[in-house]
Amino acid sequence: MTDRDREEDTGQFTTEYTDEDFIQALEDLDGSASTSEIANMISCDRRTAYLRLKQLKEDDQIVGRKVGNSILWDMES
Repeated sequence: MTDRDREEDTGQFTTEYTDEDFIQALEDLDGSASTSEIANMISCDRRTAYLRLKQLKEDDQIVGRKVGNSILWDMES
């Protein structure tokens, strides 16, 4: 069983990391970084970072491009 908190009205788990955490990590990494680099900066699981970064991209807050087998995330130009 998990110790994570749930939102009272929806029952969904609360977010441990904010969007701003990911954006700030990307800025701290000179505006361009891989999923793993951002996950390490925030101290979260790589999959957690990937899913949040993917959502930020869909929300047009950051951009991502495939480089080999990785995605390079950038601050929106």
